[in-house]
Amino acid sequence: MLIVISPAKTLEFENINKNLPMTKPRFLQDSNLIMDELKKFDSYSIAKLMKISNKLSLLNKDRFKTWEDTLENSKHCLLAFKGDVYRGLDVGSFTDEELFYANDNLRILSGLYGVLRPFDGINPYRLEMGSKLKVGENKNLYEFWENKLKKSVHEELRKHEEKILINLASKEYFKAVEAIEKEDDIKVITPMFKELRNGEYKIISLKAKRARGLMSRYIIQNKINNPEELKEFNEEDYEYNEELSSEKEWIFTRIY
Repeated sequence: MLIVISPAKTLEFENINKNLPMTKPRFLQDSNLIMDELKKFDSYSIAKLMKISNKLSLLNKDRFKTWEDTLENSKHCLLAFKGDVYRGLDVGSFTDEELFYANDNLRILSGLYGVLRPFDGINPYRLEMGSKLKVGENKNLYEFWENKLKKSVHEELRKHEEKILINLASKEYFKAVEAIEKEDDIKVITPMFKELRNGEYKIISLKAKRARGLMSRYIIQNKINNPEELKEFNEEDYEYNEELSSEKEWIFTRIY
């Protein structure tokens, strides 16, 4: 069983864990092709591409300029990403055993790096998967990454006893690998988190992001390999809602 999650826009590079092994991302050659394109952009073009402020565009222009494909100034991606999902995941409290389990069973989808293992070292960057960046003959990042990521995830799942992909990524990021659902030997389960508001269960974006992190943590800490055990997830008052769920979408609800 393999889990996929999204990266975060917020990064923290001050505290480096020197006790953990650091690995090179698998698709660095592809990352270099993307970066070659990004380095051509001025700050105005970056702001337009990413729909960000001038201040953030200047920051990312500097990041692109100094980005390198070595591990010299890198940080483990699982420890570098911050944000709602990662606050729910709370990797700072993981034991070494849990960190190594995460490295084997958790993957982070990335617009720049394709797919990351938790111990892969990254440099500061920002590039959403949905960015309409043309790379070579590919009109966007979905076209650039789709076959590469589908093949990579598929090959990894073949090594697992349970060939099940737990999709805890956002729609923007999972779109890059969703073609894997067509593979006969792979089952994809997408947990979704809803709250009762005005008599109706709704997805509240910030709450759902945190919940995706909480469930990732739940799987890692309990070393879950049988997806049926996910239905026991009850962190922060969420409960599996069989009535609202389907074979592919498992709905967890709470009254909040």
